Amino acid sequence: MIYSLKSAMELNPVLLPLSWLLGTWASNEPGEGTYPSIKPFRYTEKLHFSHVGQPVINFMFNAFHAESNKPLHRECGFIRVQQGTNRVAFVIAQNSGLVEIEEGELTGNQLKLQTQSLGRISFAKEPHVQQICRVLQLRPDGKLEQTVSMATDNQSLTQHLHITYSRSC
Repeated sequence: MIYSLKSAMELNPVLLPLSWLLGTWASNEPGEGTYPSIKPFRYTEKLHFSHVGQPVINFMFNAFHAESNKPLHRECGFIRVQQGTNRVAFVIAQNSGLVEIEEGELTGNQLKLQTQSLGRISFAKEPHVQQICRVLQLRPDGKLEQTVSMATDNQSLTQHLHITYSRSC
């Protein structure tokens, strides 16, 4: 049996292929953020993946400026697996006012996801995000790596973020 790190609740069997995500992860070294319309930046990030026995993983991502430790980007949501398949969906709310559904496939210890649906608040900052592609993978050295690419109204899909995490608990 696989249990959540914070509770004795048994992991729903549908989530067994994603059990490697569970727990808290933190970047050891700052990640790199780039995009054609902004100045490159460095950031740190903490990820937390948990469950309460339902066929859903809960998550929260918290990013901070690497030098000032000022809070930056926040994402929270849920991860679902289509039973009997390798199809995975992230349902995400971001502090920027963007709400997103990303879907993709789990292959071994790698998740490849892309935007299926986007919603945003009416006064969201422009240019508007039109697409996000995300790759999360557990490397052989036990570290978690994330690469995020993004397209906006005036920029085609381009790598935006890259960071590596170690499990912190």
